[in-house]
Amino acid sequence: MKAIASADKNWGIGYKNRLLVSIPSDMKFFRQTTTGKVVVMGRKTLESFPNGMPLKNRTNIVLTSNRNYQVKDAVLVHSEEELLEELKKYNSEDIYVIGGESIYRMLLPYCDTALVTKIDHAFQADAYFPDLDAMDDWEMTEESEEQTCFDLEFCFTKYERKK
Repeated sequence: MKAIASADKNWGIGYKNRLLVSIPSDMKFFRQTTTGKVVVMGRKTLESFPNGMPLKNRTNIVLTSNRNYQVKDAVLVHSEEELLEELKKYNSEDIYVIGGESIYRMLLPYCDTALVTKIDHAFQADAYFPDLDAMDDWEMTEESEEQTCFDLEFCFTKYERKK
């Protein structure tokens, strides 16, 4: 299982249920990476999408404690146990955890790879990705050339759990 996120220099990922910034090449990378795959998210992440609709051309699995919550074209689960049971139906290589903060924290122990677009800027944030640089069992194994979008510098990184 993999995590995929875009984070600022403080590992911030969101503010008031919105991404901190929208970088077209990062969005394209996310789309190309996750299309045809399984994406796992919390209800608030789903609701942050256009019209609160699941992502097209992917299997969307949404964790919500609200048993009355309904959404078309998504698999709803209501507990960590139920989620882990559902994920057994899929190839672990095809599963991407896409947020938000509590879902990343819950599922990071099950991930072996994290694809993080690191933005060289500190935004106001109220949701964070776990700081992989501070964790002994994770290491950055790939880093792209620095890229620029408007006045923001960023790079694509790959972290892997140490064996």
